[in-house]
Amino acid sequence: MRIGQGYDVHAFTEGDHLVLGGVRIPYTHAFAAHSDGDVLIHAICDALLGALALGDIGLHFPDTSAAYAKIDSRILLRKVRQLIKDQGYQIANLDSIIVAQAPKMAAYMSAMRANLAADLDCELSQISVKATTTERLGFEGRKEGIAAHAVVLLVSIHRSI
Repeated sequence: MRIGQGYDVHAFTEGDHLVLGGVRIPYTHAFAAHSDGDVLIHAICDALLGALALGDIGLHFPDTSAAYAKIDSRILLRKVRQLIKDQGYQIANLDSIIVAQAPKMAAYMSAMRANLAADLDCELSQISVKATTTERLGFEGRKEGIAAHAVVLLVSIHRSI
């Protein structure tokens, strides 16, 4: 078994929506990012890569590369999933949390989980996505941006879960 953790954060900029867990969420701002800025998927990618000591998302998909400009982060997640499979591992479970004062996430959580399960080729029951506020403390609480944390447990495909 291998455990990985991931963290990502993006500040807000002008815009009219956010993308989290591959879901477009109407909002008064957008993420300031090279890609679509999906902090949830970026944290998950880092957790998966970290579990197998394969570096981080910036190593595999540098923000200096035009190839990743405005890219859908679900594409990056599927590429990371293939790296995990190539190393002989599969996901046992994924636990993640979005840290944001706004927007409210409840209406979008099921769709996020479904996207993640599809992209990671696993069951919905293996994917947890939660959201919390910081009670108006810190940059998230001041509505300056959003953070996400993820923890993943991988198991060898040569063992049962």
